[in-house]
Amino acid sequence: MTHRPDADWMRRALRLAARGFTHPNPMVGCVLVRDGVAVGEGWHRRAGEAHAEIEALRAAGDKARGATAYVSLEPCSHFGRTPPCADALVAAGVACVVVPAVDPNPLVSGAGLERLRATGVTVSVGMLEAEARRVNEAFFHYHAVGRPFITLKSAMTLDGKVATRTGDSRWVTGPRARRRVHEMRARAGAVIVGAGTLLRDDPELTARLPGGAPRQPLRVILDSRLRTPPTARAVLTASCESPVLIATTDADRSAKSEARQALAREGLEVAFLPATASGRVDLGALTEMLADRRIVSALAECGPELSAALLEEGRVQRMIVFVAPKVVGGRDAPSPVGGLGLELMAGATELADVRVRRCGPDTAIEGLVAAGAAAREG
Repeated sequence: MTHRPDADWMRRALRLAARGFTHPNPMVGCVLVRDGVAVGEGWHRRAGEAHAEIEALRAAGDKARGATAYVSLEPCSHFGRTPPCADALVAAGVACVVVPAVDPNPLVSGAGLERLRATGVTVSVGMLEAEARRVNEAFFHYHAVGRPFITLKSAMTLDGKVATRTGDSRWVTGPRARRRVHEMRARAGAVIVGAGTLLRDDPELTARLPGGAPRQPLRVILDSRLRTPPTARAVLTASCESPVLIATTDADRSAKSEARQALAREGLEVAFLPATASGRVDLGALTEMLADRRIVSALAECGPELSAALLEEGRVQRMIVFVAPKVVGGRDAPSPVGGLGLELMAGATELADVRVRRCGPDTAIEGLVAAGAAAREG
């Protein structure tokens, strides 16, 4: 080894990793250090492009020989859209590789580290593992349970309203909070919305960022009665780069035939899923379908009733609520979560690992849904 592993370099690798828009792949950063100095660094920018290790090796050139590589996740060992990074590190003469965690993907899962060790490279595992898992929490969750990691997002006023009594909601929060939501969309595999929200707000649901978004999510509309109009903004912006899927129930298929054909002509896919006793799209079937499509993470931007259903069924892993310093009042103005609600405060869904950040005048509160609620997921 060229020097004792230093956690500061791993923190740098994790910060680099967080810049990526890599779904369905993990976000990875890499720093090459020789004689206590960084000689190259990089991060995986988006799926299909060069991995973090390759970018760092290109930046380092001959200085990579004898260096220590701090990589925020185990280097890959298989051929995908890019060659194995473990082989590239060996070929460059890297002396030591420090990683916080083993890749949970069965295609890698220790094989990359074994390949490095077999060629004489020193390997260190476990530095800042908790921090590394947080960066790729969706990726670890997906490979652990086989379902997408769902983040439920809401924006509300100081008095807990997502809209006025007339339904007006533009805009609850300011530009900085809304930009963060667009970044979240660009990192998510899918954005989920209910038909009620679509009909009321007519959202586009795309990721729109200065200079263009690195990628677009699959836009999923839950529409049990197939009411989505061909003139909706989400429909009109459907494309191969920004696809739209309508999830409806398999009840009354013949009655939905004309509507399905009209949406198909606009380039949308309509998926028929089982219905619940109340006639809504079965959320378990929805998550299974998304998992089959390699949707690792999903951002739910839905109204009060769908939010309540997702929480009641334990299908939400993380919540983020943007709170605006505004008061609108109104006993009939909606709040973020509907449903019947609880009788006792003791049964409330709690958040863990809570973080509070400012987004201009607004405040973002986010955290993991506590294990008790998440354990109900079926």
